[in-house]
Amino acid sequence: MTDLAGQTVLVTGANRGLGRELVVQLLERGVARVYAGARDPRAIDVTDGRVEPLRLDVTDPASVAAAARTARDVGIVVNNAGISLPTSVLSTDTANLRSELEVNLFGPLAVTAAFVDGVRERSGAVVNVASVLSWLALGASYGVSKAALWSATDSMRLELAPHGVQVLGVYMGYVDTDMARGVEAPKTSATDVARQVLDGLESGASEVLADGTARAVRAGLHLPVDERYAAPAA
Repeated sequence: MTDLAGQTVLVTGANRGLGRELVVQLLERGVARVYAGARDPRAIDVTDGRVEPLRLDVTDPASVAAAARTARDVGIVVNNAGISLPTSVLSTDTANLRSELEVNLFGPLAVTAAFVDGVRERSGAVVNVASVLSWLALGASYGVSKAALWSATDSMRLELAPHGVQVLGVYMGYVDTDMARGVEAPKTSATDVARQVLDGLESGASEVLADGTARAVRAGLHLPVDERYAAPAA
């Protein structure tokens, strides 16, 4: 489990949506400092002196390295930055898939690797914000990138566990943020998801299933693939 009081935390994609809400709630739980990472740090709310805007493009190795040099005191890394450009996995144009993989998979790997020495030294934590589409192949190319992040999260956990580092994967359906603005389906509030993430950190959890959809899909992963994707009865 991870005690948040007095910690120094990095949150990527902190300028809006879930990232912004995580910053707010981390401050409420008594962290010492939050590095709020964003491509444009001018979008970060700095009304609290514990928030330090950090220029960070998770797809740019030079930007990641510069951020790690600046934020040497980080003990908890929250990989929240993500993009969604869902495209058929059979499309001959793989530009969107490659962009999603760069942000949703290679980004968290690069950021975690850049900060891992400090996280290990402090027996800290890594949080990877994934999706129920890690397990449910209805998200086209986006789901591919999040499924890869699920696998990478489990690999991180095995590698970092001997150092006392907690690795937390976060899975949910639609969240009421800009990314899901055009979706008419029910959505979970970013406030509720952020609360569950931080509760999961403080309780020592390995996974947060932030809504009923995630819990139902996770519970059915043992089923044969034909049953998991069977059409509902009329």
